[in-house]
Amino acid sequence: MITAVVHYTAAAVTDRGRKRPSNEDAFGYSVEHGVYVVCDGMGGAAAGEIASSLAVDEVLRLFDAAAANPAEIPAETHAERAQQAILAANQAIYTRSRRNYRLNGMGTTLVMLATEENRLWVLNVGDSRCYRLRQHQFEQLTLDHSLVEEQIRAGRMTRAEALRSPLRNVITRALGTQVQVTADVFPLEAEPGDLFLLCSDGLTREISDATIQALLVPEDPLEEQGVRLVEAAKKAGGHDNITCLLVRVEA
Repeated sequence: MITAVVHYTAAAVTDRGRKRPSNEDAFGYSVEHGVYVVCDGMGGAAAGEIASSLAVDEVLRLFDAAAANPAEIPAETHAERAQQAILAANQAIYTRSRRNYRLNGMGTTLVMLATEENRLWVLNVGDSRCYRLRQHQFEQLTLDHSLVEEQIRAGRMTRAEALRSPLRNVITRALGTQVQVTADVFPLEAEPGDLFLLCSDGLTREISDATIQALLVPEDPLEEQGVRLVEAAKKAGGHDNITCLLVRVEA
């Protein structure tokens, strides 16, 4: 079987929204190293900003170091390297919070796309999401680590009840809050034309999946699509920080 050669392009847009005084989201990517990541921090004062920035920096640092010195950071696949990066990010945040009581309890969600030619892996911790638009099929690839989403999956809560629940902001897994963390890993194969969206919940809590799909036009410039999504979330209320990172698979 002959596999088509693909490459990737990316762009990201972030905004603090209409209600928050600062932006606790962070993002980063390297097309060269095949890594794309979005984080949504949590914690008092500036702790959320610190946690999300630390996570992004650690992920990019490890991928950069692995590319420069592959023998020193062995990994058979990008999936393993991505998991190593998540563990390193978790340790960096946890250690920093233990050293400074003002940062105690800080943490961050993380959603990552790791690519290696036509193979790719989606990883997530928390409720930041990854979607894929393939032709006219739009689907969420990640599973939220949140209390209400887990209740929905278990059949104990309806989607309508979840929207009204006072516990809808509670996440059940995050980077930096515990010594260890486990990311979900979803292996996939890329096809030319695939469009991936990594985003914080400042987008998905304001507009529906159907609205997101309607705003994505694969042929349009990626940054233009990101701006459309952010502006739609702000128009719908903009209660939280909003980050959209778009990755397109090119033939």
